Amino acid sequence: MHKENSPRAPVLQHVSHNVRRLRNAADLSQTALAEKSGVSRRMLVAIEAGEKNVSLATLDRVAEALEVAFSDLIQAPENRDHSRINELAWAGTIPGSKAVLLARAIARREVELWEFCLAPGDAYVSEADPEGWSEQVYVVEGRLTLRFAEPAAAQQVGPGEFFMFPS
Repeated sequence: MHKENSPRAPVLQHVSHNVRRLRNAADLSQTALAEKSGVSRRMLVAIEAGEKNVSLATLDRVAEALEVAFSDLIQAPENRDHSRINELAWAGTIPGSKAVLLARAIARREVELWEFCLAPGDAYVSEADPEGWSEQVYVVEGRLTLRFAEPAAAQQVGPGEFFMFPS
């Protein structure tokens, strides 16, 4: 999910607590959740122990299996305002590169507001979302190159510009 700068990053603690709590509330064993989500039981054990960095796509599969929003997994359990998340979910290989889930809004499904900061030369590689999802990118500063599975489909986005695409 992101690099850890401390022995156990806060977001890993939130994920650990929330996955265990939500799994128990759904009356699912780790094995049942593994089967339902397509995530290995071994990975779920490590996630619940707070010992495993995990991809955002893997967490999304766990959230889907638990029938909760992705943000329900990474939000601080004591946070009373469920629309404001403000949790670091990814850090790049170059200092300053990060993704912070800022907020969410319930729509037909869910809308998430993220802040991504990418230092020059860094990259965020994501897995495709399930059918029907889309992304909206707005660049504040610098230039962003979006690369898709089809190499000819690369898109340049500059300051003050936005780009929307099925993800």
